[in-house]
Amino acid sequence: MRNVTVSLDDETARWARIEAARHDSSLSRFVCDVLRDRMHDRGEYERAAESYLSREALTLGEAGRPYPTRADLHSR
Repeated sequence: MRNVTVSLDDETARWARIEAARHDSSLSRFVCDVLRDRMHDRGEYERAAESYLSREALTLGEAGRPYPTRADLHSR
């Protein structure tokens, strides 16, 4: 584990200390967990986007997919 110095404005630092206490955690552990969760979420998003974009494109009307009707597109 590596030590880093982070500068926070007073309001953010106060909020972070309160949130860490709510999670029964030190401020350092809380910040680490938040950043790790963010990193994990970002990785999942990028994998999902890559998977979606790697699929072969289908045009409307292919593979039994009918064009939507005007009523379908503008139903209220």
